[in-house]
Amino acid sequence: MTKRKRQQGYYTKRMKSVQEGSNEEVLLADIRSLLQRSKIDDSEVTGNESTATDLEAPFERFSQVEVKISALSSIGDGLGFSSKSDHVFVVPFTLPGDVVEAKVVTQFANDHYTLADFVSVLKPSPQRNDALVRCPYFAKCSGCQFQMLSYEDQLAQKKSILEKAYRNFSNLPTELIPVVGDTIGSPLQYGYRTKLTPHFDGPPGSRVRKGRKDGSEQPSFEQVPPIGFMVKGTRKTMDIEDCPIATEAVREGLKQERMRVAEEISKYKRGATILLRETTTKALAQPQASPATTDGPQPTSNETDFPCQPAQAPPANQFPASTTTKTYITDQNATSTEHIGPYTFLNPAGAFFQNNNSILETFTSYIRSHILPPFLPQTSTTSTSKPQKPIKYLIDTYSGSGLFSITLSPLFTSTLGIDISSSSIASASLNASLNSISNATFTTGDAANIFAEAKQ
Repeated sequence: MTKRKRQQGYYTKRMKSVQEGSNEEVLLADIRSLLQRSKIDDSEVTGNESTATDLEAPFERFSQVEVKISALSSIGDGLGFSSKSDHVFVVPFTLPGDVVEAKVVTQFANDHYTLADFVSVLKPSPQRNDALVRCPYFAKCSGCQFQMLSYEDQLAQKKSILEKAYRNFSNLPTELIPVVGDTIGSPLQYGYRTKLTPHFDGPPGSRVRKGRKDGSEQPSFEQVPPIGFMVKGTRKTMDIEDCPIATEAVREGLKQERMRVAEEISKYKRGATILLRETTTKALAQPQASPATTDGPQPTSNETDFPCQPAQAPPANQFPASTTTKTYITDQNATSTEHIGPYTFLNPAGAFFQNNNSILETFTSYIRSHILPPFLPQTSTTSTSKPQKPIKYLIDTYSGSGLFSITLSPLFTSTLGIDISSSSIASASLNASLNSISNATFTTGDAANIFAEAKQ
């Protein structure tokens, strides 16, 4: 790019080598597919084939352009075209059929696409229903992408992502690509997320280390900084007071931690990340002599425990199976507890665990039902072939704290979990003992090495 064009506000970049499996690789595959389809459609209408050399009339950076969205990428952003250019605009928070105003951010001329910010909807897609949006930060926060889309359409999009992944990256012949089934939905679409990690940045100048050399004081906070998540497409933190996709306990934790940080902000010299992890306890309820109300203080909505009581009081002098209490943890070294059907899992609060516990019983049940291939009975055409041998052993790569090794253990003679994190392996071994699972063992190691000697 010439110095003059840069001064005029044009901004193009040459993409660095794309890392395998990265968002950039996935996005580029979708962009190239859309460009190819667009060329075919144009040639069918006009009889002319467009070429890549036609594409590049650069747009001034931060200028606004009208874009008609044609497809959704596998990373969740809309892909579309402007009437003034043949290359692809990548616009978040958009749907196929939307006509939107977008702001040009970065152009990748050699790869024929432009990253843009969403500004407004000029003409909504038939799929768009903004009445479904329940978060005031949506279309700015980098967290959610599809709140304006019906849940049925969200599930269809997830199925499409898997289909494209097989098509673009499996290297399988078309006839061998498996059919992807319908996506199984979550019982909860809001109030399900059991972990949040909001953060705040340090005071202005806190990253400059000259104070160590010239004796100047470390910068301090003059006011409470924004506490929340990144603005989409930027490194800027936006203030988030509430997150409706989080569970009730985690939302309460966010409120309490925001107040704590505001009170203690003078103690901080740099930014920090706040952990909010839900934990669950179950306990037998005490017998109830009568359903009559008792005197004394009652729980209020401001408590940080959230008991899930039965819908009706049990008969006098009988115990319900249990009561469940949800609380939140802020110490990453503390232990969180999850219950999945008959199984209990303990996990370091800061370590990875599935973040939607409302679906875990359905999720693990589905895996149990499909982990083994169907048994093929012997017939006249198969009697001469070797009989099927039962599958006795399971190797659970990237096992974490043992979710699959433990819940699938009844189906196998033995299961072996492998994870590079020694703390996760310690948790997995503890969970096997806690659930009286004797045929599951765990070892620390790099699971990728298992396949290092596999024949191509």
